[in-house]
Amino acid sequence: MNSPERDALYARPVAKIADFAFDEQVARVFADMIQRSVPGYETITSAIGLLSTRYVRPGSYCYDLGCALGAATLAMRRHLKERNCVIIAVDNSPAMLARCREIIQQAHAGIPVEIVCADIRDIKIHNASMIVLNFTLQFIPPEERLALLTKVYRGLLAGGILILSEKLAFADARQQTLHTEMHHAFKKAHGYSELEISQKRAALDKVLLPETLARHKERLQQAGFASCEVWFQYFNFASLIALK
Repeated sequence: MNSPERDALYARPVAKIADFAFDEQVARVFADMIQRSVPGYETITSAIGLLSTRYVRPGSYCYDLGCALGAATLAMRRHLKERNCVIIAVDNSPAMLARCREIIQQAHAGIPVEIVCADIRDIKIHNASMIVLNFTLQFIPPEERLALLTKVYRGLLAGGILILSEKLAFADARQQTLHTEMHHAFKKAHGYSELEISQKRAALDKVLLPETLARHKERLQQAGFASCEVWFQYFNFASLIALK
């Protein structure tokens, strides 16, 4: 597979910064963008594959909600191999799914993958032993997140698992400043300039709406999950395991 195209979308000054969208431009550089923007992304993706071997049951479905280019889908597929199950990868961006389809087709062998272009709030979830929301919930309006998680909970089999990965906000102003600054330092260490960091932050300001860890845990419990814990955190990015 070819190396991903380098992300330089915000490398030049933009007079009017539009809201961030998962369009063709973003799809083209997304693989590079997310590696250089999200601390621990590879670790989280790898662990999703490992967790699938423990929780995915024969005859069940795995859902990758907001699948983007299919990184979590491929991680599950590699580990599940010939297990009798199906992965359903859902995203509402045709541009992202077109590239996702190409990547999955190149991977050849593995369990079946159904690629669905839809809003994750509209799809039916059933007979699921594992569901992944990998940096997806943060793009859903906060007032609609509980309804989505409740649907996720109801669609999971007893003993099923939800992986929820999110960018975090912090109630303590000092912690918020620290983690924001360290995230920017991470981006600089991976080649982004001050201009790129500033312009992308402006583009995401009204689109990506992070919440505190306490709020995520509270909402998961409201949705019905018996247990939820953080298994990974790197600055202001974290991943939780919620068990039914």
